[in-house]
This record gives sequence, structure tokens and C-alpha cells, in this order.
Amino acid sequence: MIEKVLTLGLGKVGTLVGVLLSKQFQVTGMDKQAPHYPYELPFNVVTGDVTDEVLMQQMIAGHDAVVSALPYFLNKTIARIAHQEGKSYFDLTEDVETTKYIIGLSETATAVMAPQCGLAPGIIGIIGAHLAKDFEKLRSIEMRVGALPKYPNGELGYSFTWSAAGVVNEYINDAEAIHNGQRKQVVSLQGKETINIEGAAYEAFYTSGGLGTMCETYAGRVDKLDYKTIRYPGHCDLMNFLIHELHLKNNKQQLEDILKNAKPEVAEDVVLVYAAAEGWKDGQLKRNEFCKSYNPVTIDGQTWRAISWTTAASLVAVIEMVANGALPAKGFIKQEDIPFEGLLATQTGQLFEKGILGEIEVA
Repeated sequence: MIEKVLTLGLGKVGTLVGVLLSKQFQVTGMDKQAPHYPYELPFNVVTGDVTDEVLMQQMIAGHDAVVSALPYFLNKTIARIAHQEGKSYFDLTEDVETTKYIIGLSETATAVMAPQCGLAPGIIGIIGAHLAKDFEKLRSIEMRVGALPKYPNGELGYSFTWSAAGVVNEYINDAEAIHNGQRKQVVSLQGKETINIEGAAYEAFYTSGGLGTMCETYAGRVDKLDYKTIRYPGHCDLMNFLIHELHLKNNKQQLEDILKNAKPEVAEDVVLVYAAAEGWKDGQLKRNEFCKSYNPVTIDGQTWRAISWTTAASLVAVIEMVANGALPAKGFIKQEDIPFEGLLATQTGQLFEKGILGEIEVA
């Protein structure tokens, strides 16, 4: 049973996770300092140092599940303590090494270990698997996601609506893919292609972590499987210049500081989600596609950016499915094993259908 949930990290996404969870669970949110919002949060907030392992053990022990909305490099310790205490664990990480560590823990877990529950990895894998499930023989699965400013400015055409550390990490680390039936590593910021969505031209290129565990799941079953990040044209070349030609890959903190100073967050954003699967059914080659753009929404009178609510809603919907028995109660949960129809049927998952209409009010 999941009744009491501890949410660690109260940035924009972590706070919204707490808001959405509080509609069904007893929630405690924790960060180094209380978040400053012009309204009262509907859950209990405590302050504390999440790197204090003794404190974390006490906090996690008093809850049924813990959600980490912390930077990826803090997740291993939280996952280990949750495993030791027999509590369910959920996070948003795109970091491959962290996920492999958590998969190792899950082999002896007595509760759920579910990393990668955000946007990419996360719901994009759920959608990709959904498109592929009806084929008798698969040929390819392509997945593309972009979190973008609605009104881009400058040559980068970008603003940091989520963790700069996460963006830099996925730009620098190698990505995984299946090409010509072979599972392999590909270099991030390579494989640039032009993609057209609703009449607008974008570029898409490899970045690390977006596939989650899908290469392992679909090895031997597809000729092609890959994930690419969507950006406005010109972004990829400029990031290659910064990371590789100027060698800022060797100083992640400096690169983060430069980018955050140059491209502050904006309120008006859009999340683009595109996926396609090809294969044979009844002797015919067919293609299934999913393409939607998600905008900011209003929840209980407060407006949340598209990147915040799509990320938070995906994670919370998975927790709902574990709590209601639609997903296993222990062990590692692969995103591609989560039924898309089941996610949309949850209270929070309904946002992914209603949210495409623009601003909505969630009761």
C-alpha cells in the first residue's frame, strides 16, 4: 500500500509532483529551504539536508514511498536508503549510470524501484512501446521529444525550463541505439535530422538517456531504435562548438553557468512529443505515429509550464498505477512495460489528453 509519500526536491517539478500527489496521498515535501510561492501548498513542507544520510533514513522510514526530484547525482544514495528500508522509490533521472545502479538494487528489493519516470526517459518510452505492440514483426521505433521556449530568441533558440545539469549531462554522455539490428553507442549531438511538426521545421539529434532500458528490451526485435532531442534549427551546431571545439565538456560546471546566464527560464514553453513505429501486420508493412504539442496548464488556479506538468504528471500517474495494483508492487519497473491506456486512465494521466487543449482547470 502507498498512503504516505515523501517528495525530495521542491523546484518547479518537485513542487508540482507534491501538488498532484496530495490529491490522493498524504504528502511531505522536503528541500534545503522552503519554496517561495505566492500561495499555500496543499502538502506539508519540511526543510533539511538531503545529503544527510541519517536524516534521510529517518524520513524515508516514516513513509511508504519516496520520490526524488533532485539532481541526478544525488539519486543513488536516496535509492539505496529506500531499498534498505523496503520503501518504494521513484525518480526522474536521465542518467544511465544511476539507472544501472538502481536496477542492481531492484534485484533484492521488497518494494518498487522505478527510476526514469519523467518525460524522456519516461512517457516517451511508454508511447513508443504502445505504438509497437500490435505489430507481428517490428522494423523500427523512433522517439523524439523537445522542451522548448514558445518564443525563441537568439541563435541557440533555447531557455532552461528544467535542470541545466541534466541538459549538459545528456549532451555530453554517449547515447544508446539499435542500428541495423545492432545495439551500439552513438555520440550525443550527432545524427542531426530535420523534423516537421504541424508545419514547423525543427532539428533532432542524439542525446543520452532518453531510451531508458528500451535497447535491452527490444534487442533482436528491431532493425532501428533510437531517441533524439528536438530543438530549433541551429542549436545542435552551436552546442557542438561549445562542448567539443571549446572543450567545455571537461568543465561541466562552467558550461552550466554560461548557459544559465545566457538563457534564463521563461514562462511560456511548449513540449513536443513525437513517436513512430513501423512493422508488419497481416502481411502488410504499416506505420503508427503519435505527435502532440503540450502547453502550460492551470491546476487549482496556478499556471504550470509545459515541461513541469508533463514531467510531474508522468511520474505521479505511475505512482497511482502502483498504488491501485495496475503495476507490480515490487522490483524494477521498465517504462516500456507500463500500458499507455492505463496511464491515461489515472486521475493524473488524464492531463495528457486534456492538456493539449491549452489551459485547463483541474478540480
